[in-house]
Order: sequence, then C-alpha cells, then structure tokens
Amino acid sequence: MNDFSDLFNDFSQELAAGHGFTAPMLAQSLKTPAGWVELLLTIALAWLCFYIAEHPAVRRSIENWRWRPLRHIGQRIFWPLLMFAAASLAQLAAKIAAYPVVWPQLLAMAANWMIGIRLVLAILHLALPQGRFTAQWERRLSGLLWGCFVLWVSGIDKIITDWMKSLSFTIGSNKLSLYTVLTGLLWVCIVMMLMMWLARWIDERLMSTQRLDMNLRIVLSKVVKSLFMVLSVLIALPLVGIDLTVLSVFGGALGVGLGFGLQKIASNYVSGFIILADRSVRPGDRLNVNGFTGYVGKITSRFVVLRSADGQEALIPNETFVTSTVINESYTGKALWQSLDVQVGYNTDLPRALAILTEAAAAQKRVSANPAPNAFLTGFGDNGIDLRVGFWVNDPENGFLGLFSDILMTIWQRFNEEGIEFPYPQREVRILQDDNGETPAVLPVEDKEKPSETTVSESK
Repeated sequence: MNDFSDLFNDFSQELAAGHGFTAPMLAQSLKTPAGWVELLLTIALAWLCFYIAEHPAVRRSIENWRWRPLRHIGQRIFWPLLMFAAASLAQLAAKIAAYPVVWPQLLAMAANWMIGIRLVLAILHLALPQGRFTAQWERRLSGLLWGCFVLWVSGIDKIITDWMKSLSFTIGSNKLSLYTVLTGLLWVCIVMMLMMWLARWIDERLMSTQRLDMNLRIVLSKVVKSLFMVLSVLIALPLVGIDLTVLSVFGGALGVGLGFGLQKIASNYVSGFIILADRSVRPGDRLNVNGFTGYVGKITSRFVVLRSADGQEALIPNETFVTSTVINESYTGKALWQSLDVQVGYNTDLPRALAILTEAAAAQKRVSANPAPNAFLTGFGDNGIDLRVGFWVNDPENGFLGLFSDILMTIWQRFNEEGIEFPYPQREVRILQDDNGETPAVLPVEDKEKPSETTVSESK
C-alpha cells in the first residue's frame, strides 16, 4: 500500500513538474523508434478525445445544462478536461509498468494549462458586458498565456522571475520588487475578474426580479459592483505580501486629484446615485434637457443617455439633473397631451365640425379614452375659423407623426362626407375712384433701371 502511495505521489509531482521537463528530453525521445510511436499514440489519444468531445450527442448533453454560465464553461473545457484525464491515465499506467514516457506527460501538462486558459476566457466573457471582450482580444490573451506555458515548461521563467526580483524599489517603509508588483497586479486581475463575474450574476438576478423598483435595482447593482471592486483589491494585495498601508499613499494622491481635476467626475458619480435614489429620473422617462427631448435609455455612473424619436442620442452628465432644471414629461404619468389645429370656412356648421374633430381623435387606439379628446374654437382668422382638437397619447415613446397623419386623414374624409370645406386664402380688392368718379387706368410699372454704360478706350 505504501509503495502505491509513493508511486501516486511521484506521479502527481510529475504532472506539475515544469522545470525538469525541457526540450532536450523531447529531442532525445524523437531519436528512438519507441519515442515516435509514443508521439503518434499521444496524438491519436488527443484526436480521440476531441472526437468524443465534439460528438453531437455530447454537445447536446452539455447544451441541455440548465445553468447558463456552467453550460458556457462546460462547452469550453470538456475537451481539455477529457484529454487531461486520458493523458494522466496513460502516464499512470506507464508509471506502474515502469516504462518512462514523455509525450503523455507533455499532453497532460498542456491539457491542464488549456483548462486554465479556457476557464479564464470563459469567465471574462461572462464577467464583461456583451461585445467588450471580442474574439481578437481572446486570441491575444490566449497567445500570451500559451507563451507563458512555453516559458514555464522550458524553465526560462525561472531566469525571468529572478531578474524581476532583483529590481526593487521602496514606497514609504515597504520595499517592493518588480516581481511583487506584477504578481500583485495579476492577483488583483484574477480576483477582480471573479468578483466582476459574481457581480454580474447578482446584477442579472436583480434586474430580472419584478418585486423591486427599477431605480432601486440599478442602485443596488451599482453598489454591489463598487463593493466587489474594492474587495478584489483588498483581498488580492495581502495574497502577495503587500501591506495595505501602501494604499494610504495612493489614497492621498487620489484625494488631491478629487479636489482638483477629478471633482467633476466624482460629482457626476455621486449625482448618479442621487437621481436613482430619489427616483427623479427613471429608465423610459421622457425628458427635456436644454431643448433636447428624448427618452432615458441608460443611466451610467457618469451620464444619462437620452434617445430622441429620430434616433439621435445625447449624453447628459448626471450633475445636470441635480443642479439644473430638467423637464420630466412622464414623472407622474406616461401619457402626453397633444393638439392639432384645423381651419374651416365661415359658412361651416361649427358644432358638427367640432364633433367630427373629437370623433376622429377618439377613433385612434393610441389616444386615451379617459380623459377623452376635446375640440375647441380658438379664433377667427383672415381666411376661416380656427379650430383645435386636443387629446392624450398613451404611448408617446412610439412617436406622434404617424398618429397625427391618421387623425388628419380621418378629419379630411369626414369633412368631405359632411360637405365641410377647408378655406382657401382670400383677399378683398377695392377699386378706388378719383374726384370725377372715373377709375384711373392701371399702368404697367416701368423698369427704372438703365443699362450701365461701358466706355471703351482704345490705346494708340
């Protein structure tokens, strides 16, 4: 039993042995026929694992997993996980048979590294918003990590780490090296990535619930993200031996920056929480800010996105909603009052015309029935009588032009049926007589302009 335990311990150490596994061992293996057979068998084993992982039945089984993040990760790591298990079993069998192997060990190490790389890429895809982590960035990061694998296997990483440890500097009473700083940044990135993944998962849960107000959901989401970002730094720095008192130096510099150049950014950040907490601005509200009218599409940490009916988008700083007057046309209700002006002739039956205007507006599905549309006489113009029909629109976010066109078309059809005419421009012309009672002849207006004279001088 002890012999098997020692054998398993030696096998486990070989899986993690990178520095002793160098290129000369691979070159030595290729000098013998057994080494080539071992290489071909290892390639066949990797291809078999790939065939099993990509089999339609296996793919469908993974796609049927209920939890989406686990399904996304499973699709990425199933092949390297299967390859690692197969290579490890082959290596263990060779160890029991006392037959030294090289290529299965390399395959197990590469599969192990591939699992780590694909886990990192999968978590980044889940942690970052859609479209932020593109395929190009994925290829770059994957290539960088595979380069680190080559350095680790060949043992060159030991030379690089020793050189980075020799470069040291002092911050306050703490002595730091380049290696410590880089490993600290690496751990911060890893912990921050995990925290962002967890924060996004919580954010999706918050946004999907209907029991909380939308503004409260956004506030809680921003608070969770901010807390997780701070926690990621506080957790990662002690892992590499960096004292948290080092942050006091950067905290002082940050305070000076906030006092001068960053005060607007800090003000916008705080204002974002204020407008969300007091619910003065909500997603979907129709706002008028400095003459620009649009609907709130997104509330970020720094600005609010307003989208107009014609597709234009304005980025309004959060501070504007706290320090300036903002017209919120849907603060207490979404419906908006709109009106259309119509002119009819002086011989029109006005009560009937007003009734037609009211009926034309009420016939539209987008017009509110309570309160109902109303028509009014607004004045007597030069050419006809001015009428106006007013109504409440239930869904102003869908625009007004189409609704106005439908109402005016209905009015035009009903007026034609009822014999109500739209007036044409009218002018009253009076012919004046002179003292003798005669009408003076109307003479054409002569052009008073004379053509300009051009003098041409001939040179002798």
